[in-house]
Parts: sequence; C-alpha cells; structure tokens
Amino acid sequence: MKKTWILATLCAAAAIAVCGCSSKKERGEFTVEKGKLTIGMEVGYPPFEYFDTDGKTPCGFDVELGKEIAKRLGLQPEFVDIAWDGILGGLDTEKYDAIMSAMTITPERKANYDFSMPYIGNGQSIIVIKGSTLKISSPDDLKGLKVGYQAETTSDFFMKKQEKENGVNYVHEEYDKVMNAYDDLRLGRIDAVCSDYLVAVDYLGKKGSPFECVWKGTPDEYFGVCVKQGNSALLDKVNEALSGMKADGTLKTIYEKVFGMDLSDSIPQ
Repeated sequence: MKKTWILATLCAAAAIAVCGCSSKKERGEFTVEKGKLTIGMEVGYPPFEYFDTDGKTPCGFDVELGKEIAKRLGLQPEFVDIAWDGILGGLDTEKYDAIMSAMTITPERKANYDFSMPYIGNGQSIIVIKGSTLKISSPDDLKGLKVGYQAETTSDFFMKKQEKENGVNYVHEEYDKVMNAYDDLRLGRIDAVCSDYLVAVDYLGKKGSPFECVWKGTPDEYFGVCVKQGNSALLDKVNEALSGMKADGTLKTIYEKVFGMDLSDSIPQ
C-alpha cells in the first residue's frame, strides 16, 4: 500500500539533525524514552492517520492501534508526524520506536527492518464519480483515461505494472497525498482514482459521498508494525499485544469503529 521502499538512507542525516536530543532522554527497557512508546507516521492518509478538526490531534486506525498497543505495554503513546520519504530514516536514527503508518510488509523492507504479525490486509481498488458514464469494471478498462494515485505507493506500482504487462496505457496523474487525487476526481479533473481499498472505504462511506467503487482486487498485501532490525524485545511485546487484541475482540472493535465493518478476515488467522 502506501508506501514503498524509498530514500530511507538518504534521509538519515536530516533525521539525525532533527532528533539529536534523543540521547539526552532516559531510555526505556526497549524504547528510546522511558515510559513512552513513540510512533512515527505520515499524518495525511485517512482513515489510517489524519488530523482531527483542530488540525493537530492525530486520528485514525493506526492511531487507535498505537494507543491500544501502548496501553498493553504499560506505556504512554506519542505520535510523530513525518514525511513518508524520511520515515525509515527516522526509525534508523531512533526518532521513534516504531512505525505504524499503513506500511506494507515487503521482502525489501524485511531485509533491513523487523515487522510484527500483519494487523490488516489490503488490495487495490478503482474509484469513479457516482453515475459516471465510463464503462469501467476492471483495470483493463482504464486505457486512455486520466487516472490519479499517490506517487511511490503500491497503487503507483500496481498501475505501472498494468501498463507494462497488460498494455493499459493511461494518463498518469501522480499526487503527494491520496486525498488530493480524490479532490481532483470530485472536481472532474481526472477520470478515476486507483487507491488502496481500505483508504477508499473511508471516502465511500461518508454521508453524501460522490464516489463509487467499480472494481476491487483481493487482499494481496499486509500492513505491520515496523521496528529497528534486532529490536526483538519490542517486537515480541508488540506481537503479544496484537495477539491479545485478536483473541479478545479488541482488534475487531477497532476495525468496526474506523471502517464500519469487521476486517478480521483480511489477515491470516
């Protein structure tokens, strides 16, 4: 989903400059600061992470998840908003303990970082304006159309793969934020949006939504909590918390609160 392997090492120096004060903090047993679980995320990817109406309070699925994990670890959650192209660099330099930001578990990432068990599964989707006269029922039908998606995400990779392997020639419209793609679709500037279905659900479910989903792929990627490679103490605690949340129904409750549906079947049981 969101978010692919990009520029992590190039951002390390900048991240060091930002978080140089971390060495002055009292370290916890398995966290960068005693008593806290500090979580990095790009706040701008609803419904996973976004700001409340006050413009500064983070909300969303990953926020709810992070709060519950921190609670079960006996820690206070603290969220750090950071641009996606620097998010792995921030973890490398211990600006935070973990990343919870709709991050797909990939072989490339697993070669350099450790991931928790999957906490949600995701697939791609195609969204159009309700009542559109365009005949779209699969990615093949996007040929010649203007399609928007967030750059450097799995939606980006998915569409370019369709173009390369299946001859789906379309007009590329890449956005820094997925919400901008939906805004342009609403304004008629593009014909369709390709986005994670879990993101699309948020736009489709809003009262008076002008959007409709015309194609949904099967879950083919999974999101997990990302920690520094070798931080097995924290990883084991996170996995223990996630297992407990699955077993006692808390994870189901968070799915329903954020997405309006139980997505337990989106992940391996």
